Amino acid sequence: MNSCARRHGPAIPSRLNVTLVLAVLVTQVALLGAASHLPLGWAMVTGVVFSFVFLTNYALMHEASHGALHHRPSVNRALGLLTGLTFPTSATMMRVTHIVHHRCNRTDHEMFDCYYADDRRWLKRAQWYAILTGLFYLVIPLGAFVVGFLRPLLLTRPFKQARSARALFDDFDRSTLALVRIECVVLVAVYALPFSLGWLDPWRCALLFALGGFNWSTRQYVTHAWSPRRVRDGAHNLAVGPLMGAILLNGQWDLAHHRFPTVSWLHLPRLGRRCRTPIPFWRQYLSLWAGPRPASEPAPAVMPQLQVVAGGLATDPGIGIARR
Repeated sequence: MNSCARRHGPAIPSRLNVTLVLAVLVTQVALLGAASHLPLGWAMVTGVVFSFVFLTNYALMHEASHGALHHRPSVNRALGLLTGLTFPTSATMMRVTHIVHHRCNRTDHEMFDCYYADDRRWLKRAQWYAILTGLFYLVIPLGAFVVGFLRPLLLTRPFKQARSARALFDDFDRSTLALVRIECVVLVAVYALPFSLGWLDPWRCALLFALGGFNWSTRQYVTHAWSPRRVRDGAHNLAVGPLMGAILLNGQWDLAHHRFPTVSWLHLPRLGRRCRTPIPFWRQYLSLWAGPRPASEPAPAVMPQLQVVAGGLATDPGIGIARR
């Protein structure tokens, strides 16, 4: 067995994660408030800063999706909901669709970087450049309301025929849909008050979220493109600077994460160094702009339903999580 595939059970840094969630939340709210009352030029500068804090917020929400944000499942879920407020989206929707990602990684459902001979090339390129230019982010906040309140739309023929969407929305049962609806209502309530009182400007907030979404969306496939078409091994470890690694909470070690999906972000560098050698981020990122390539490998099978661990998910029943 590859040394990177051995079983590990490192501790979740629960107290550190709580501190990070609260610090990121306060910082994002402060930046939204500042941008709402600054001239447009300074609001743009504020937005650039916001876009990088936005990446850390997503990394924390991602940890919650795996049950790795806090060792207590109830606290893990509560912290996940807080991170969803400033994305903004339903953290429950993100958790369910992220489970689908781990089951379907590099299958035909998530093969955005490659195409078959009979694929509609223009559609593949449209999907690809929507990811690279940030348009994909719009799907996330809008998608939460569609999943919560317009689910029959997702079961219509166009969505069910779409290869990328066919498996994405099948794991929402009644209780999960109820949580998505509640979180959407909470989102509306949370923003309605400061908007109505003039504390936050809706257009400036939209600007900051657009900048954050662009920064987030452009990075969403960089760790998967051109990787082997294997569900657990279809990812890259990327070489980035220490500051960006801290902002991403070690999200650049994505191959290590896919092999150990419930292991905390704090331990990924140690595991990642035993895996495939990291590739330079900028070389990988710039290669994406050449567009999708012809598929050269057969598709892997979709992974069976994943085991739930501490409110998250695991692809290996032998992976455990210690408490701290």
